[in-house]
Amino acid sequence: MPVVQPSAFEPSDQQVQALLDPFGRFGVELGLERIQRLLLALGNPEERVPLVHVAGTNGKGSVCAYLSAVLQAAGYRVGRYTSPHLVSWRERIAVNGAPIQTQDLMQRLHQVVAAIDPTQPSPTQFEVFTAAAWLHFAEAEVDVAVMEVGLGGRLDATNVVDAPLVSVITSLSREHWQRLGPTLADIAHEKAGVLKPGRPAVVGPLPAEAAAVVKARIAELDCPAVWVTPAVPIENGKARYGSGDRTIAYPLVLLGQHQLVNSAVAIAALHSLRQQGWQISDEAIVQGMANARWPGRLQWVQWGQASEQYPLLIDGAHNTAAAEVLRQYVDSWWASQSGPAEGTVWLMGMLATKDHRDIFAALLRPGDTLHLVPVPGHETAEPEDLAAIARSVCPALTQCEIHNSLRDGLAALGHRSAPLKVLCGSLYLIGHFLATESYQVQS
Repeated sequence: MPVVQPSAFEPSDQQVQALLDPFGRFGVELGLERIQRLLLALGNPEERVPLVHVAGTNGKGSVCAYLSAVLQAAGYRVGRYTSPHLVSWRERIAVNGAPIQTQDLMQRLHQVVAAIDPTQPSPTQFEVFTAAAWLHFAEAEVDVAVMEVGLGGRLDATNVVDAPLVSVITSLSREHWQRLGPTLADIAHEKAGVLKPGRPAVVGPLPAEAAAVVKARIAELDCPAVWVTPAVPIENGKARYGSGDRTIAYPLVLLGQHQLVNSAVAIAALHSLRQQGWQISDEAIVQGMANARWPGRLQWVQWGQASEQYPLLIDGAHNTAAAEVLRQYVDSWWASQSGPAEGTVWLMGMLATKDHRDIFAALLRPGDTLHLVPVPGHETAEPEDLAAIARSVCPALTQCEIHNSLRDGLAALGHRSAPLKVLCGSLYLIGHFLATESYQVQS
């Protein structure tokens, strides 16, 4: 495949960032009053956009990718809103898989900023951008929008539609507990806030404590609900989901055992849309699932100079549950090799706000080598601090090194002959790699 040249960060993103920066100081502040006031001033564009709403701790992006690809294959004009972005702000707002054009994004943002009432509390950055997404989808006359919750659900800026086509909860684990509550039950309460009276719900496998909360909310709201079981892997990289005459086999192009759950959740949501009259054939499901792409998550690339390229596995693994998914894939990769498992070489950076000890515990094994770098442009954890935590979690590391930059860390990986090298720990770090390095995507 052709080499993907580094894009650095798109110059247009500097314009977008400059426009959004004044709202960044308001940070993350959950609540619906500001976004509702803003959307009212814009003429309530969300009322013109049928919505599939996707919440959950992990798996949201994959499910959105599957849903968008299938709906597009079925002939619909599909808006997709996800966060965070890897390289460009434009990635967050897409129509039929194409990121919003710079001029359109700037126009939407200027419209949103002009609609802000200076006498009222200012919207946050995420609320401004979410309002721009709603406005763009309405103006682009999409048939349906697939929107990912930013944080939580109940008080998230995407949660402003009273009657979504279907509400999805992919998974639940303990993340953002500082804002959502310390227990799984607290977090489940926030995620279940996307459920609406009488509207269909599709729910992935949940821990018992979380499932009890979601079940109670479903009963209270009288939601027709589907509790999804994982798809079954079959030959030639395919999976099968459903039972009886509703069984469908489809290609599973995204890597990892967890995609058996994510793909099943997406197909259950598509079945719900079918029941509501949406024309989605089995052929469209098969084609769309084959077309789904979700970069930067369990993705193999070739990195390095032409004469010294090596395979590199990249993945966010930005919370404990995601790290466990990555570890499961790494274990299966080693099991597929002909020789005995050797130590994995890790190149990692993390944000300061993450559960570093738990992520290291999920990933590291005796004999592994760890390289640590800062996450540029974000509130990074100090590599020296991470090194101390990693050594305490896994004293039998072969080596633990600190580097000043991602480029230095990559160079160190290039000097090692280990068969498995992994870059992970932060989606922002993955985004920096994709923006600044030349690489080839491996199919």
